[in-house]
Amino acid sequence: MQSDEEKKLESMLKKKRQSARRTTIILEREEREFIDSLIREGREPGIKPLISKMLDVYRSMMIYDWRFPGEYYCGISRMAFMNIELINILIQHIPEEKWREIGRKMGEAAKVSMEATLGIPTTNREKWREVFKRLRVQGFGDLYLRDKYILIKAPFISEPKIWAGFLEGLFDTELDIKTSTPPFVFEIKEKADSAASE
Repeated sequence: MQSDEEKKLESMLKKKRQSARRTTIILEREEREFIDSLIREGREPGIKPLISKMLDVYRSMMIYDWRFPGEYYCGISRMAFMNIELINILIQHIPEEKWREIGRKMGEAAKVSMEATLGIPTTNREKWREVFKRLRVQGFGDLYLRDKYILIKAPFISEPKIWAGFLEGLFDTELDIKTSTPPFVFEIKEKADSAASE
């Protein structure tokens, strides 16, 4: 019969065998100096958290779809890094009464892309956190769901009418604009048929 101590030791050894494996990475001198400078400046807490963050970004952005610098696809959609100033110039040359409609079409295109590429059903409210994460990684801003409100902090488009249309097209819902300056707040309207059935 095994003693309690032997059982405990055997259990610990099993856990140790199942834990993460150690990996050695050999960095070029310039790479290591760059990482050390990030840590020294307080921009990164350490090399392991930095590598974990890089892997999360890699998975989130699907960086394995980079063709060459400047051309990157997320499934069926080509992504581009653009100056916000260029987007604002484009927006200012579109009549304001069309902003919501254009936003809605953009949202519908994003919906098709996310559903076809990532398998995320954007009309399912339980999946909205996954959608918000994709949008944050792509630079749209920080989106949050709070009860019946959608909040957007640090939006890259500064016009709430475009955002309202975009979110309506993406989530197949209707919104009321509650703020005109960032952080934006949008109230989700109840659909008439669901409100009548209660």
